[in-house]
Amino acid sequence: MDTQLPLALTVGGVTFLLGVIWGGPFVEILRRLRIGKQIRVELQDKHGYKVGTPTMGGIMIILPAVIIVVALNIASVVQGGQGASVFLPLGVLVGFALLGLLDDWEGIQTSRGAHGEGLSPRLKFLGQVGLATLAALVISLAEGGFQYANTVRLPLIPVAISLSPIIFIPVTVFIIVGMSNAFNLTDGMDGLAGIISASAFAAYGVIAFLQGQIFLVQLCFILVGACFAFLWYNAHPAQLFMGDTGSLALGATLGTIAVMTGQWLLLPIIAIVPVMETLSVMLQVASAKLSRRYLGQDIRIFKRSPLHHHFELVGWSETQVVQRFWLVGLLSAMIGVALALI
Repeated sequence: MDTQLPLALTVGGVTFLLGVIWGGPFVEILRRLRIGKQIRVELQDKHGYKVGTPTMGGIMIILPAVIIVVALNIASVVQGGQGASVFLPLGVLVGFALLGLLDDWEGIQTSRGAHGEGLSPRLKFLGQVGLATLAALVISLAEGGFQYANTVRLPLIPVAISLSPIIFIPVTVFIIVGMSNAFNLTDGMDGLAGIISASAFAAYGVIAFLQGQIFLVQLCFILVGACFAFLWYNAHPAQLFMGDTGSLALGATLGTIAVMTGQWLLLPIIAIVPVMETLSVMLQVASAKLSRRYLGQDIRIFKRSPLHHHFELVGWSETQVVQRFWLVGLLSAMIGVALALI
């Protein structure tokens, strides 16, 4: 136990170094293949200069994480150890990354004049629900390896409440899909989604360590290292964008890890920035629809949603938004860990 956390931190550092080394050639390959980002029309005034910046940068996070986690745990699995539990969140990571990759690719084909317009929101949502349901069923029905998963631990109260599958499965699906979309909405400024992801995974890495789930600890800090390597190329002005390939996968994986620790009630605190981004979109849509219906005019709560664009229009620079959101996310992650200790 004494060497487990140092090992996880070291592996995270190695993941960062490897990512920085191969990231440069990876960005160049994407640029030569013209895997470029398209910017929504309403954002052209502030972010039009980013058109054509390489996207699908989530590959830079997912690929090394998968390789290193498998290399670390394959021996334990072959010998019948507990390392097999880490392959569930790893499977979620890969599954949602492939869904995001398909969406990114369809969007790129559209920009090249193809007939497709990316995955429809309905198809994308169905894919998320299908993958999340499969993960929830595995967690709920598998024997062993998920000792904290079928419970909910109450903050400030040292009590764990067991949940029946009929409650646990839909709650888990909601958490995984919700976090996947929340991180997708957060991915709108250089460095924002990456730094928020790293902070949240570090927090749950500490929580998993306190529970003795060393395989989750390794995965969390490997993802922290991979996110930091991505940020090396995503820092403003970005050379590379995460795309749905990364944002959908990171959000879904964080939700899965939160469920596996039983500390998913802390998720709105630890991932407060993605949660607020999602709420801002919901409130924006609701205010526009209700005001048009009952007042006959379009009244919106925010200047633009998600929330980071509102603050940009208020007058904050992109760098100020990212740094201030990161400070909020980091402090919230620290509070989340503190609540897990009580």
